[in-house]
Amino acid sequence: MSLFMQALVAGLLLGGVYALIAVGLNLIFGVVKIINFAHGEFVMMAMYATFWMWSAWNLSPYLSIFIITPLMFVFGMVLQRFILQPMQNSSPTMKIFVTLGLSILLQNLALVLFGGQFRSTQFPWGEKSVTVLGISATYGRITAFVVALVLVAALFYIMKKTLIGKVLRALAEDRETAGLIGIPVKKYYLVAMGLGTAMTAIAGVLIAPFHSVFPLAGAHFTLLAFVVVVLGGLGNMVGSLVGGLLLGAVETLVGTYIDPALQLVAVFVVFIIVLLARPQGIFGGSASNAEVGLK
Repeated sequence: MSLFMQALVAGLLLGGVYALIAVGLNLIFGVVKIINFAHGEFVMMAMYATFWMWSAWNLSPYLSIFIITPLMFVFGMVLQRFILQPMQNSSPTMKIFVTLGLSILLQNLALVLFGGQFRSTQFPWGEKSVTVLGISATYGRITAFVVALVLVAALFYIMKKTLIGKVLRALAEDRETAGLIGIPVKKYYLVAMGLGTAMTAIAGVLIAPFHSVFPLAGAHFTLLAFVVVVLGGLGNMVGSLVGGLLLGAVETLVGTYIDPALQLVAVFVVFIIVLLARPQGIFGGSASNAEVGLK
């Protein structure tokens, strides 16, 4: 039982970070209506930035987060303005090809710049552990989980209670009508893309102290983010949180009790089961509501 609880807690702590990545993907799709296949590469970029700031300046990840987050916010806005926005009215297939091409570009750029070896941010404080009722967890994983939960809750509050959030929800509902009543659609698309990218980058910084980074690491996070989004229900932030926790728990328990090589297989088995039993996701509503996003 102690081994089970240890694995379960470790999985839930990791799942919080997965949820943060998925919430960023949900926000981008819900508002901008772009399926971003380069989403995991944003995590990879943040992880590399964290590693190099630690390696070059011995800068703690929990300080570099205040540098990387605004930079990635600006990167998301630039990406939306100059690459995605010009093709906003094109077909969904074309948008997929563009983001897939961006993913391949970022992977190969990382390979050229940093090489193919695995790199780890060895942060001593993050590796220290605390034990409660016989269950141990490192400070790095606990911090990542807590920050992820706080950010998901903060974004949920912003979307529900603030003017910017209400505007973004209006765009997710019907951008044509939002434009007719005077909302600057393109401006708020930049905000949505910047926010989604920044949330994803924060997840990358938080996960860097206990997860190695290499040029193809982003593909793994992209797959996990899509699985979490579908599990929780498209556009549902609470669903993304629950889906991320579930995915982290399944991944860790399978790795502990069966075989670490089968972790991803187990994730997709759960994914297929949910699709068969409840295609709209655990917390999803009807198909029409799912497209509105950010419920």
